[in-house]
Order: sequence, then C-alpha cells, then structure tokens
Amino acid sequence: MDFGLTDEQEMLRKSARDFLQKELPKKLVRELDESDEGYSPDVWKKMSDLGWMGLPFPSKYGGGDGSFLDLAVLLEAMGYNVVPGPFFSTVVLGGLTVLAAGTEAQKKDILPKIAAGNLKLTLALTEASGRYDAKSVRTTATQQDGSYVINGTKLFVPDANVADYLLCVARTKAARKPENGITIFLVDAKAPGIKCTLLKTLARDKKCEVIFDNVAVPRGSIVGRLNQGWAVVEDVLEKAKVAKCAEMVGGAQAALDMAVAYAKERVQFNRPIGSFQAIQHYCANMVSDVDGSRFVTYKAAWKVSEGLPAKMDVAIAKAWTGEAYSRVTLLGHQIFGAIGFTMDHDMHLYYRRAKAGDIMFGDSAAQRALVADELGL
Repeated sequence: MDFGLTDEQEMLRKSARDFLQKELPKKLVRELDESDEGYSPDVWKKMSDLGWMGLPFPSKYGGGDGSFLDLAVLLEAMGYNVVPGPFFSTVVLGGLTVLAAGTEAQKKDILPKIAAGNLKLTLALTEASGRYDAKSVRTTATQQDGSYVINGTKLFVPDANVADYLLCVARTKAARKPENGITIFLVDAKAPGIKCTLLKTLARDKKCEVIFDNVAVPRGSIVGRLNQGWAVVEDVLEKAKVAKCAEMVGGAQAALDMAVAYAKERVQFNRPIGSFQAIQHYCANMVSDVDGSRFVTYKAAWKVSEGLPAKMDVAIAKAWTGEAYSRVTLLGHQIFGAIGFTMDHDMHLYYRRAKAGDIMFGDSAAQRALVADELGL
C-alpha cells in the first residue's frame, strides 16, 4: 500500500510552507488575529497569484484542475502556519458549494472571481443552537412578487465581515421532515437589510452574527434546487469537516515540532529535558496523535476526492483529529512549562485554534453519533 503523496503534492506542501513562513511570520499572524479584517490583502493577492484560490476548480472556471486531496495538502500547510483569513470560507464553504450545486451561469460568474482573488464568499448556516442539522434552520425565505424575502439571524458565520457574498441557508417551505423545504440563496453581503456584527471568539477567528431583515433576493439567486438544498449542505459539510481536519493535522504537526525541538535544547539538572522519561512519553503520545490524525484525515480526503461514500470515514476523522489536536497542544504547553502559558508564546496560537476546530462542524460527540448511526446502532 502506498500512503505517500505524489511528487506534485509534496512540492505543493513544501512550497506552501516556505511561502507562508516568509510572508506570514507569527508576529503578523498575531496582528491579524487582533484586527477587525483578520487577513492581509497583500498576502491574499500573492496567494491568489500562486493559484491557491482556484486550486480545486476546473480550468474552464479559471481554476487549477486540482483534486480535493490537493486542497487537503494545501490546507495542512496553512494549518502548520496558523494562516488567518477567509481562504477556508471562500474556497471550501463557498466555492465548493457553488461548484457542486450552482447553475452554469453562477459558476461562470463566481468561480473565476474566487480564483482570481477578487471575491470572498462564505456560508451562513448555523443559528442560535449552534448546531449543524436541518432542524436548527429557522431563518425563512418567503416568496413575494417573483422574488424571495429572507428574515432571520445567523450566528458564527465565518468571515462574513469581509465577504462579498453569503450563501444563506433558509427554510422556504414548512415540512414534516426538517431536511425538506430548505433552500440556499446567494446573497450580496451589502444588500439592504443585512447587519453584520463581529463576535469575540477564543481563537480570534472572525465569526459573525448576520441579521437578515426583509432582505429581498431574486429567484435566480437560488443555488441548487428550491426546497431541496439540505443535500447540498450535507455535501459541503462533509468536505468542510475533512478540510478542517487537514488544517488541524498541520497545526498539530507544528506544535509537535516546536515541543520536540525545545525538549532537545532546554537543559535542566545538567541534561536536556528530553532525556527525562516523562517528556519522552509526552512526545511519543503527541507523535501517535499526529500520525493517527494524518492517517484518518487523508483516508477520508482520498475517499471524498474519489467521489466514494465517506460519511463514516469523515466522522471518524473529525472526532479523532479534533480531540487529538487539543491533546497535542496541551502536552506542548506542559513541555514548555511556564513560558508556554504566556500569551506571547506561539503554542497559544495553536491551542486556541485546536479548541475552535474541535467544535466546528460538530464536536467529537456529534461525530461519534454519526459513526454509531452508520453502524446501525
């Protein structure tokens, strides 16, 4: 069995790491974390020039003809460097949704602009419950004079503060099954009636409250089929979970690398602390978590990339990797000791993202419930 990456994927991972380490030093990452925008327009432009924004899209839409597995490799490099900004929301949550369900006209309009770095997009799904199920969708879209009027409040919408468009998931029809009667709308983020408020979060990621107050959108803004949008949402959530796992694998690897390097150089009692059994076991546990996470993540990414059924694999990857990333960063803090608990230390950047990544798109308990369901329990 060959679990290795192709030569092209190895080149992508190495070049991405080198670029990000040069263009996004940790000092700049901290500054962007504290800013309202959360990203650097200059770095965003350079990333688009490298073809990253269009990587998973077909060349006829200005993309790079890359696979979902290629995208996972890139996201791992981004996680390694804790890259802030709207790449995930634009490419994964937005672009892949339009690619999967949009009309040809929508694809020709939206995807080339994403690939060129000229358009930012996000998915407005979660509401007051914070859950990722159809029952939680309370925002409504009512037909009026050939258009639809959207009313409701979306919470924890990533990067809505800088987005040009929102993919709003709304209920267009009352139905006995919550999955029925849901439609996705492509909405101008600056449309009258939209109010966006940036929320304070542990990870300093840019999550927003977005209020839709009688926001009118044309029927042509529907992405996918009327009243049948939940299947599209499930598809993008599956991809988003794997993509987030790839990010977390990269972050866990970076935390491990930092901790091992410190254990080799830090001397206490006239010997490197890495020579003590307790620290050795910490590092061994971290390696086990990182390698295990990488295996289940890339197995799921490969299945998604190949269009194979992957619901259980994706849930396993998300359940394991979310918790493993947190364990790795926590052990990293303990290896560094007191200095690791200061806000100026890099480990905090990874720890905060680990906690946020674990709950995003459903926490480990929710993923285990999906695995149990797939087992017929």
